[in-house]
Amino acid sequence: MEIKQIKYFLTVVEAGSIGKAAQKLDVGASAISQQISKLEQELSIRLLQRNAFGVTPTPAGLAFLKHSQLILRQINFAVDAAHSARLSGHVSLGFPPTITALLGIPLMKLMSERYPDIHLEIVETLSGNLIQSINARQLDIAIIFTNEIDKQWSIEPLVREQMYLMARKEVLEKYGLAECIKSSMIQSQQIGDIPLVLPRQRHSLRKLLEHKIGQLNVVYEIDGLHLLMDSLVHLDLASVRPGSACLPEYQHKIELLKVVDPEIERINYLVSLAEEELSPAALAAKSAIRACIRELIQNQSWPCAENIS
Repeated sequence: MEIKQIKYFLTVVEAGSIGKAAQKLDVGASAISQQISKLEQELSIRLLQRNAFGVTPTPAGLAFLKHSQLILRQINFAVDAAHSARLSGHVSLGFPPTITALLGIPLMKLMSERYPDIHLEIVETLSGNLIQSINARQLDIAIIFTNEIDKQWSIEPLVREQMYLMARKEVLEKYGLAECIKSSMIQSQQIGDIPLVLPRQRHSLRKLLEHKIGQLNVVYEIDGLHLLMDSLVHLDLASVRPGSACLPEYQHKIELLKVVDPEIERINYLVSLAEEELSPAALAAKSAIRACIRELIQNQSWPCAENIS
């Protein structure tokens, strides 16, 4: 027996006909007839008497009606109780700038819909700073780009991102990369002479690039995402970043060339206090982060990323 069957039965009795009930419920009349027939089969008794004027409840139907009304009333009470006891609390989250730009607003919207009584504190800073904050227990949850943290923390890989050389088309042509523009790829060794703007050396991305590519021609060091990307629009510079760094406002101004030989990828890790230490509110936030990321990637709102959670 399903709640839906009980609702259909009550509506048919109140409306006096299956057709009127179908209009009220905005459901096909055949679907209602099937559900009520199924209910009668399960109970092994006739609940409704069909006639030329509609339907009326049988004596068994009248008895079932009384208790069905009580059941639905109790269900409504249960829903109200669940709402009044909904999750509440405070959760501190830490994201790097690229992640904040992608995930921040969708996560805030989802949390406000699902858990309006949970207060979020969102800290935006570099991955290295986030590790320090986690180790100092100043954050409940963070997304970082390395798994080299204390084993006491819960850590799981979330997203794999490919690295791209980003610059205006004129800048790439200036450095003889017209063929790369056609193929949308560039070999690592071709990057060496191009003037780059990159985050400082303490940044995990900078360390990754220097390890994979070697010597780079870095002329500016900028940690802020928007200033770094704006410099690519207004100056003859390039940068090597994950596809997520090229936010929608830059996509029509900047060319992206996938770095190959070798390909360079970055893993985003979801880190938190041990699961048993997290509050119910923090566990809810962690689940919401996973859901948001899956949706962003499915909707292609997170460029050049692969979900690996």
